[in-house]
Amino acid sequence: MKFDYEPGRFYANDVHGNLIAEVTFTEDNGVVSINETFVNPNYRGQGLAGKLIMVMIDYAKKNHYQIKPVCSFAVKFFEKNTQYDDLLVGGK
Repeated sequence: MKFDYEPGRFYANDVHGNLIAEVTFTEDNGVVSINETFVNPNYRGQGLAGKLIMVMIDYAKKNHYQIKPVCSFAVKFFEKNTQYDDLLVGGK
């Protein structure tokens, strides 16, 4: 699935323009804060939230940002995927 970009979010819509999934974020002083991850209930269980976080990881790397996970999904994702600790604010 391809995710589209608008300032402050990556998202995907279905063919009817309905939101399938999105991640919202803010940028400040070299830090991108992942504020919300949403997946439409009809599309849950397909790994879309994880794919959105990977889009954010790529975005952060390309822009030389650190990541601050704020929403509960992002926090849990980074707790489980410690290979990305070097991207987190404060690193590990």
